[in-house]
Amino acid sequence: MTPPPQIGTNATPLSAVILCRNEAANLPRCLAALRGCAETVVVDDRSEDGSREIAAAAGARVVEHPFVSFADQRNWALDHAELRCEWTLHLDADEVLTPEALTEIGRLLPALPPDRVGFIARKILLDGRWLRHSADYPVYVARLVHRRGPRFVMAGHGETIPAAPASAVYLRAPMLHYSFSKGWAEWEERHRRYAAAEAARLARGGVALNPRDLFAKDPVSRRRARRALSLRMPGRPALRFFYAYVLRLGFLDGRPGFRFCRAMARYEAFISAELRRAREASSP
Repeated sequence: MTPPPQIGTNATPLSAVILCRNEAANLPRCLAALRGCAETVVVDDRSEDGSREIAAAAGARVVEHPFVSFADQRNWALDHAELRCEWTLHLDADEVLTPEALTEIGRLLPALPPDRVGFIARKILLDGRWLRHSADYPVYVARLVHRRGPRFVMAGHGETIPAAPASAVYLRAPMLHYSFSKGWAEWEERHRRYAAAEAARLARGGVALNPRDLFAKDPVSRRRARRALSLRMPGRPALRFFYAYVLRLGFLDGRPGFRFCRAMARYEAFISAELRRAREASSP
């Protein structure tokens, strides 16, 4: 497969990797924001909606690999996609890097050691509105990693990189997350899968809680500990709604904020239902 030409001498020396399966609705927006990167690679899992053609037409290189998990897909790209740049940026197709974030990454790269991991906060949008309060902004995700650096691991339904606080770099500029871009039915179907993965992890006893991390300076450690604590509390759906809509001032996000808080409460209910099923199946 012939790689696309270098975009130019002013391109940020960065291989952008996008995970894809039937993302024709999201890819154009995601790809357009990466034109300043030296290389864009789409890792496709048997798309049937023209996603590969859209990516190729935008100048991206398309490679195919069956999806097992988010961590597996990103690690496969690091190890086997023949990425041309030392530093890699990992996105989902419904995420959009802001120009400010790309500029910040370009400033950071020359002095960034290979063992560092870049974390970027996502601004979740619903009905064209940024959910500043109800979506608990800023929530940081691992997205910038060196090809010889640490690898992704699964944590619940999503992936992370267990970087120590000393090795983590938190970008000031955010990216945008169009989590509801395929409609509510797709969002619910996806979160039912996430709930099954979360419940399976809980049933195995795989959510450790270090009380000291509840007050850690590192935001990723602090959020992980608070999530682990919440999973031990009864009435999670109602508590999730109260936390996001009242304590986090989600009501200031208007109707989109209310809809989001209600949806996340339903997600907690999905987890509880899956956990009951798992326990019933394992009981004699």
